[in-house]
This record gives sequence, C-alpha cells and structure tokens, in this order.
Amino acid sequence: MTTGQTESTTNADLEWCYEAVHGVSRTFSITVDRLEEPMARHICLGYLLCRIADTIEDAGHIPPETQTELLSTYNRLLDPDDPLAVETFVADVEPWLPEERNDDWEVVAQTPRVLRAFEALDDEPREIMRDPVRELVDGMAMFTDRYAEEGGLRLQTLDELEEYCWYAAGTVGTLITGLVARGASPERASELRDNARSFALLLQLVNIAKDVESDYREENNVYLPAEWLAEEDVDVDRVVDEDNHSGVTNVVRRVTGRAESYLDDAQRYLEVLPEHRGNTLSAWAIPYLLAVGTLRELRERPEDVVETGNVKVSRAEVYTLLQQFETGVSRSGLEDLRTTMAQRPLHES
Repeated sequence: MTTGQTESTTNADLEWCYEAVHGVSRTFSITVDRLEEPMARHICLGYLLCRIADTIEDAGHIPPETQTELLSTYNRLLDPDDPLAVETFVADVEPWLPEERNDDWEVVAQTPRVLRAFEALDDEPREIMRDPVRELVDGMAMFTDRYAEEGGLRLQTLDELEEYCWYAAGTVGTLITGLVARGASPERASELRDNARSFALLLQLVNIAKDVESDYREENNVYLPAEWLAEEDVDVDRVVDEDNHSGVTNVVRRVTGRAESYLDDAQRYLEVLPEHRGNTLSAWAIPYLLAVGTLRELRERPEDVVETGNVKVSRAEVYTLLQQFETGVSRSGLEDLRTTMAQRPLHES
C-alpha cells in the first residue's frame, strides 16, 4: 500500500470513528463536537477504544468466562509488544455479534478501524492514552471474572462500587487529564490530577443511580451495593420487583448523595482545565452540568428509576444548556449555572 493509500485509509477510518461516536454516546458526542483538533481526534478514539471493552463487559448474552477471555485478548491488542493479530480478536468476538447490530456492536465489529486510527496518532498522545485504556480493559476483565459464577456483576459494598467506577470511568479521567495537562504548569497539572477522580466518579455514579432497571434487565448487572440493599431487605436479584421499589428507591437516594459529594471537586477540575491543543471548557462543562440536572431529577423522583426507568434531563433543558454555551460561559459562570440547574430545569428558569 502506498503512502497516499495509507493516508486515505487512515482518514476514512477516522471519519468513520467520528460518525460512530455520535451513535454510541450522547454525552461524548456533545464533547467531541465541542473540541477542536487535535483533541477531538484523541478523545473520540480514546472513548471508542474504551467503548469496545464496555460493550463486551455489558453483554448479558455472553458467558462471563468468555467475556473475560475476550477482554484479555483485546487487552493484548493494545500492548505494543504483543504480536497478537487483530484478526484473532475479530474471529473470537464474531460469534457473539448480535444478528441485528446496534451502534455499540458495530463499533466492536469494526475494532480494526478504531485501532488503525489510534495507531496513526502521534507517539506522545498515543502513549498517554494507551495505559489508561488498558487499565480499564484489565479492570473490566477482573470484574467479569470475579462474578463469573453469578452470571452478572453483583457489587457488594460502597468500596467495591467505587472500585468499579474507577475502572469504568476513573481511567477515562486519567486519559483525559493526561492529554489536557500537556504543557500546563506543574501546579495546574497537579491540581487537575487531584480532582480528575472526582470528575469521573461523579458522572459514573449518576449513570449507575439512574440506570438501575436497564442495567439489570438488559445486562444482568446490579451496581447498587448489596450491603445497602440488605439494609432495606432487598434481595440483590430482585431489584426490579414491584414490592422492592421503596427499598431500592432508598438506595438510589444514597448513591445520588454519594455522587453529589464529588460535585465541588469536579467543578474545581473544570476551573483549572487548560484550553489548549484543541481543548475547550464547554466540552467538559456541559456533561458536568447535565449531571447536575440529572441529580436534581434523581432527588425529586428517585422512585421513577425503578418504576419507569426514565430519569433524565429533558431535551428542552439540554438544548437550552447548549445555547448557553453558544453565547459563551466563563469559568466563573459555572457556579451560577450549577446553582440554577440544581434547583429547577434550565429552560424553566
């Protein structure tokens, strides 16, 4: 293949990846759209690399032992010193691809395209991204292996919940921070690293609190701590039963409260975030503020998590928030937006 052909292939792969991220995550779609190059490319590819592992880990139709094996094989692909061919992973995962693929599974099927685009990055950002992605994949393999006999995750304690959140989201926070901290002062980079975990755990705990029903019904995973469910006399395998709605709602409130404990440090992360190399404040402030709005909805109607499975910020509020950033929001303006969205929907203010 000539140099021109190689560049053409890489560009086509990257364009496909940009399209793919819009299909698999509303939040990261907004983020990537708000970033400029080269940060947009780095975050898009980093997220898709993580999403491949996340889709396998969430797959209720794949036996846990096979999930662990697939994740371990995928991790080897990310090791620059491992000669494993991508075709081996594709062959191993192919029998588990659903006949009607959604966007998530299409990304898994197109793993070679994502890897080609990733390997075409410059050395420094690629190596900054590699270790956090591999830590995420390794952590997910550890959890699927840990709960192989249960057939799905059944987290036992708050500590284990936050351990899982670290692998699922904290590692992504490390990836983001490594990229945005390049060229920052040592003091600023240190403060970013100190608050990155809070930013990531806030977003992940919000997702866990609002997605109890779908996590159980679609993935056979229960992330609510079993010790908290036991205090409400709720069996971990009956979290969606109608007679347990009250007890599960109480646990959702506790997870919501835990998420809220990370708000201040997450905001500080945004306040010191450098805007260079294509990074922008709005790319990360919007997900943060959407989490604030979702926490408001969870406080006001936690019972809907199990009764309707539909606790989220309305499209009208999302649109209004995006419009706020079109006209410009300063770092000092984050506090006002946070205060407003914590109390009522932004479009009703």
